[in-house]
Amino acid sequence: MKNLFVKIAAVGLLMLAPAVAQAAEGYSTANVNMRAGPSTRYPAVAVISAGSSVEIRGCLSDVNWCDVEFYGGRGWVSGQYVQASYQQRRVYVGPQYYRPLGIPMIRFSVDNYWDRYYRNRDFYRDRDRWSRGPDYYYRDRDNRDRDRDRDNRDRDRNWRERDGDRDGRDRNRDWRDDNQRDDRQRGDRQRGERQRDDRRGDDRRPDRRDFDCRPGDPSCDE
Repeated sequence: MKNLFVKIAAVGLLMLAPAVAQAAEGYSTANVNMRAGPSTRYPAVAVISAGSSVEIRGCLSDVNWCDVEFYGGRGWVSGQYVQASYQQRRVYVGPQYYRPLGIPMIRFSVDNYWDRYYRNRDFYRDRDRWSRGPDYYYRDRDNRDRDRDRDNRDRDRNWRERDGDRDGRDRNRDWRDDNQRDDRQRGDRQRGERQRDDRRGDDRRPDRRDFDCRPGDPSCDE
């Protein structure tokens, strides 16, 4: 019976051995961003400080990026910032060391990876665009920004045109007001001149010949 338990335990250890080999211990060589995907264009999810320990869960075969675990969080770091112990020395994690270090080669899928680790992140709502790749996401965002800028320019142009029309109407109204004011002032001056002329006519001394002379008045003699 005891031997049976020993055999079962040995089989269990053999079954667990591949799982244990699915991760390798690594060290960050610099303050580096841990990102939501294998590119510097994916959102940063944490900062791994220099010298920190990480668990390398797998790396891509085509590009030197690795899926790592850091303080319970998951993300991607370039292999050029991660070292691992190999034959009593530290080496930068590269494809030639994946197999000796027991690091599996894996694939990356935004849908599966983000569903598993980033459901509570703000960028998760843009998962459909990110799933087409970071280049597509940024190109799509740039197109949206250009469309928004164009809409803003059109709106500004419409505002300027409306402002120009309003300014033109204001200038025309000011011109009419100025003309009407000039006409009123000119009319006031003309009335004032006529009134002054009338007062001067009233103030003229009458010609003595306009009076009837009285007999014996020497002023009536010519």
